[in-house]
Amino acid sequence: MYLKRPAGGLAFCLFYLASSFTNKYVLSVLQFTYPTLFQGWQTLVGGLLLHISWKLGWVEINLCSRSEILSWLPASVLFVGIIYAGSRALSRLPIPVFLTVHNAAEVITCGFQKFVQKEQTSHLKVCSVLFLLAAAVCLPLCDTQFDPNGYLWALIHLICLGAYKVFHKLWKPGSLSDLDQQYINYVFSVVLLASASHPAGDLFSALDFPFLYFYRFHSSCCASGLLGFFLMLHTVKLKSSTTSGQYAAWSFLAKVITASLSPFFFVMTANVLTISCNLDRMGTWIPRFQVLQKGILLL
Repeated sequence: MYLKRPAGGLAFCLFYLASSFTNKYVLSVLQFTYPTLFQGWQTLVGGLLLHISWKLGWVEINLCSRSEILSWLPASVLFVGIIYAGSRALSRLPIPVFLTVHNAAEVITCGFQKFVQKEQTSHLKVCSVLFLLAAAVCLPLCDTQFDPNGYLWALIHLICLGAYKVFHKLWKPGSLSDLDQQYINYVFSVVLLASASHPAGDLFSALDFPFLYFYRFHSSCCASGLLGFFLMLHTVKLKSSTTSGQYAAWSFLAKVITASLSPFFFVMTANVLTISCNLDRMGTWIPRFQVLQKGILLL
């Protein structure tokens, strides 16, 4: 079945690109490196907009069962780890490098399916995951801008993301939809990050931020919250309206566009080996596109 309406996928790619660039601008260019505040702001905006959309009847959210909400809280803890560690890593690493490590989370989910759940895994997928692992392992060894703290946070981000995906596979969803889960993630994140902002030292350190009263900072923060919310909505919509293979293809396209354009907007020093690792990451998707060509419309 061909993807006859690519507008949803193109919108997803656009919001992915804009959201990544806006976050990178705030974190690296303006250097607002206070993740409890920045991620707390993003989840607050996302939660408020989702709540308003729910009350206006634009989206459907059903949170009737307290037991199901409580059973999803471990995933919400991992979600906080994903966005907190991701913010730390993205502030220190170039976007292509961050995405290379980010994609390696597939190694955790594939390993869990193969060795724990004993599922049959195709040789094509195993080879693809091994290439992802090789690219992520070799990248810090070849990186001329090697930042140990950046890669440490990227590793924590990878582990949390992989564990989140595994939990999602094991968890029995019941009546909680993707929007229900995201709503719980937003509320939990706001509470946890707000509580942690003072012990982490971000609350008062941010008062010394040099661009605190500049319109560039205010507009960028507003844009990051709005773009993150619309990216979440389009992600949920795209997942529900396409097959898993089609969604994977659109996700790949969004990451390729983002990684390819980022060096034109943000400073990045790369050598031949670093570029090879990033191309290796992209190359792992070529077999998937060959398989998907019969099922989707490729741009």
